[in-house]
Amino acid sequence: MRKQNLIIIPEETIINKIYLIRGQKVMIDYDLAGLYRVETKQLKRAVKRNMERFPHDFMFELTIEELQNLRSQTGTSS
Repeated sequence: MRKQNLIIIPEETIINKIYLIRGQKVMIDYDLAGLYRVETKQLKRAVKRNMERFPHDFMFELTIEELQNLRSQTGTSS
């Protein structure tokens, strides 16, 4: 049996990556991929391949306005 390395992520790190969008607490795909230490495109592919395992509202795309607002909140320039 292969032993996996267990990485403990501080609660504060996770909490700081949760945003309130459309009245829901959400995490951005980029941040979630970072927590799992995979590329964003790998995370998205895995989710799309296994959509039956997730609730219908598990993911959604941000509008341009939501994206701009999120960027202003986080100070992200790109």
